[in-house]
Amino acid sequence: MPLKDKFVQRASDVWNAGIIFKQGERIKIKAPSGTGKTTLVHILYKLRSDYEGDVLLDNKNSRHIEDDALAIIRQQEMSIIFQDLRLFPNLTARENIELKRVLQAPFCESSTIDTMAEQLGVTHILNQRAGLCSYGEQQRLAIIRALVQPFSWLIMDEPFSHLDQANIGRAVALIDAECAKRNAGFILTDLDEDNHFAYTRQLAL
Repeated sequence: MPLKDKFVQRASDVWNAGIIFKQGERIKIKAPSGTGKTTLVHILYKLRSDYEGDVLLDNKNSRHIEDDALAIIRQQEMSIIFQDLRLFPNLTARENIELKRVLQAPFCESSTIDTMAEQLGVTHILNQRAGLCSYGEQQRLAIIRALVQPFSWLIMDEPFSHLDQANIGRAVALIDAECAKRNAGFILTDLDEDNHFAYTRQLAL
């Protein structure tokens, strides 16, 4: 609602529209700065409720999902890579990832952290405090953290903004493989067009 006046003045495939995201879809949402990328991500993850209309998760209105049920959804069905990452700076990189892995019955072995870290080139910082890592390193850690839990949907808010092309390629390959393994869909927001993934749909916010 804080952005309502701005939204009614422009065309959007998402705002002021009815839209369905189907299981397994790979959705790219392109959005210039200030058009609500992070707002949309927070609404989908049920961090914000200041909107008009309805958001349905498995045909259940998200406004009516109780906290206990929401916690299960976030542990089992929906994983997220925040734009601001939200790592715990005083915990090590490994501890940040391990916390997410063991929030539920572990989806993967602890050794998976090492395998993914090697793929993304961050093995050398796993025992370093996250707050001492560069932003690009933290971004790769946040990607691994999101992938070590079960999910049907992966929500990513500008997940590659501080990575060079080589590291983007490695991260894309890992995300692609993990989503395929689970038959999971994803929703990715970014500023620009790209061909990182074979998107099912590309929408303009």
